[in-house]
Amino acid sequence: MSTFTQQLKTVRGRGARSNASGRFEQQAREAFDDGWTVEDPEPAQITTTVSPEKARVIISRNDSPDVGFSASINPYRGCEHGCIYCYARPAHAYMGLSPGLDFETKLFFKPQAAELLERELSKAKYSPEVIHIGGNTDPYQPQERTLRITRGVIEVLVRFRHPFSVITKSALIVRDLDLLAEAAAMNLTRVAMSITSLDRKLARSMEPRAATPEKRIDAARKLTAAGVPVTVMFAPCIPGLNDHEMEAVLERAAQAGASGAGYVALRLPREIKDLFREWLETDHPDRARRVMSLVRQMRGGKDYDAQWGSRMKGEGPLADLMATRFRAAKVRYGLNQSWGSLDAGKFRVPPKPGGQIDLFGG
Repeated sequence: MSTFTQQLKTVRGRGARSNASGRFEQQAREAFDDGWTVEDPEPAQITTTVSPEKARVIISRNDSPDVGFSASINPYRGCEHGCIYCYARPAHAYMGLSPGLDFETKLFFKPQAAELLERELSKAKYSPEVIHIGGNTDPYQPQERTLRITRGVIEVLVRFRHPFSVITKSALIVRDLDLLAEAAAMNLTRVAMSITSLDRKLARSMEPRAATPEKRIDAARKLTAAGVPVTVMFAPCIPGLNDHEMEAVLERAAQAGASGAGYVALRLPREIKDLFREWLETDHPDRARRVMSLVRQMRGGKDYDAQWGSRMKGEGPLADLMATRFRAAKVRYGLNQSWGSLDAGKFRVPPKPGGQIDLFGG
């Protein structure tokens, strides 16, 4: 299978600026200007397609020592938010698609996610542990408004009294406050809200179809008001681009009620390094060279170093300064509170309709 490398300097509402062939394709094509093309004065538009994906299981497992969870659920593949820095982009290559524009325009959803989850949780040998929703792509991206796959998953988890966490940069999560508040009251859930900038222009450039910074702050406020613990994720922290906003983002999140915080230094594995550089040169040409120079200073002279233990934070003086600033800001704004563990002891398989009721169950 071959794919076409589409070079588009202006793509309305999208993050990537190209659509290079996936790394597993045997043939690669690239667009070039032969001088005959008449430039279209209107920005290009690409239609989003959403296709069902048949999955056999819904809980994914990983053994990475620096991810923070071993079980996760991803209701979607690809993400319409179009965040240029998204570490999930390279996964689209496994489907014969581009990590570029394909990743944010050719989406897949798992229509049987709730049914699969119920089946897995009901197995006799199942042992509950915290399930993280959204470890790959955002579970509350725009298509969730109508597809409601994530809501179906959370409904099952609440019914089984199963602990779970959610990460998102979408204000759509407040739609499910009824379920999240119920779970939080039983110490079964917490939410991480990703806020990378308070600058609307920069946020729109980096994350073209995600909620505005103010909408995310407001979502955090509504979640905490309903009793749902919220942590703010300043991720990624990009030196020379948004790193100067770290303290301001944490302060606003604390004012909205957040009680925890985390950050991740910019990661550029595989195809992302080229997509990110291309975006920088298009959207921020005045900063492109400096940003990449600073990134390499944190990665041993390379665009990226995948070594466990350092890939999330980087290494060197610049990375150390970033970590020092973050620790100080957490303390200053009261975002260093200890939550303790979510409660896996309440888990139980509910009786099926018409089945025998457990007289001794909780």
